[in-house]
Amino acid sequence: MSRKRRGPSAPTDAVAPDRLAPDAFGPQRLEPDRIGTDPRAPLPETLLGYGVAPAATFEALESTDLVAQVTDRLARAICEGRLAPGQRLVEVALARQLGISRAPVREAARRLEQRGLLVAHPRRGFFVRDFSLEEIDDLYGLRIALERYAAELACHRATESDLDRLRAQLDLLHRLAEAGALADLVEEDLRFHLLFCEVSGNRKLFKLFHDIAGEIRMVIVLIGQVYDDPQRIAETHRPLIEALAARDAARLDAAVDHHIRDGWRHVRRFFAERGAPHTRAGSSAATGSPTGSNAPTEEGGI
Repeated sequence: MSRKRRGPSAPTDAVAPDRLAPDAFGPQRLEPDRIGTDPRAPLPETLLGYGVAPAATFEALESTDLVAQVTDRLARAICEGRLAPGQRLVEVALARQLGISRAPVREAARRLEQRGLLVAHPRRGFFVRDFSLEEIDDLYGLRIALERYAAELACHRATESDLDRLRAQLDLLHRLAEAGALADLVEEDLRFHLLFCEVSGNRKLFKLFHDIAGEIRMVIVLIGQVYDDPQRIAETHRPLIEALAARDAARLDAAVDHHIRDGWRHVRRFFAERGAPHTRAGSSAATGSPTGSNAPTEEGGI
C-alpha cells in the first residue's frame, strides 16, 4: 500500500564529500524516476541530499529479505544515473519512504560499499562513489596492463571450454541488454572481464583484478549511462572472443587495448565535464593516454 509523505524538508546536513561540493557539477536534478518497481515515479528529494528532485511515495517492501531488496533498488538507481557520483544517501528518508526501519537500509548501504558503488564518510553517512581524474587514470592504466597480459597468457592457455564460457557470458549480456536490466548488465559485464582474467591461468593476476573490481564496477556503471544502446555495450566484447578463438595474440592485444581505452576515454570525459579535480599534474601522462591506442577507431567497450 502506498504511504503518503507529509512533505519533510531536505536534511540540513546533506553535504557532498570533501572532493565534490554540491555545486561542483552544477545543479543536480534527476530525471523523474524512482528506485521502486514503477520506473516512472520520481526519486524523493530527501534521498538525494540536494533537495532538488520532486517528492514521491514508495510502496512498502515485502517483509522477506529486505536487505536484498533495498540493495537491488539502490544499485539500479545508481546504474541508471538517478543517484549521481557524490550524492548523499539519506537513510532516514529512504527508510520512511519504503516503510521499513533504518537497519536494512544501513546493511544495504554496507553491501554496496563492499561492491564499490558507495563510500562511507564518518559522521556524514554514505555517498555514491566519486572519482578524481587521477584515480580514473591510475585505475585504467593498471587495468590495461592486467588485461593485456591476461590476453597474452589466455592465447596459450585458454581451453575450448573456457571459450564456451566466454561465449555464454556474451549471450547473457545480450539478453540482459534486450531486457533493459541495466544493473544486472553491469554485474555480468564485470563478470566477463573477471572470467577473461581467470582463463589466463595466472592466479596472481586474477587476484589483482578482483581487488580493483569494485572500482571497475562503478566506472562500468558510468559508461553504461553514456551509451545509447545497451546492446552495443554487449557487442563490444565479441572481438575479444573472436581473436582469442583464433589464437591471434597481436589481434587480441589490440582488441583488449581498444576495448578498455575507449571506456577510459568515456569515463574521463564524464568526470572532466563535471569538474572532477586533477589531483596530480599530468596524471594521464603518468599512466598512459586514453587516446594513445593503435587499435581500430570504431567504438570500443567497457
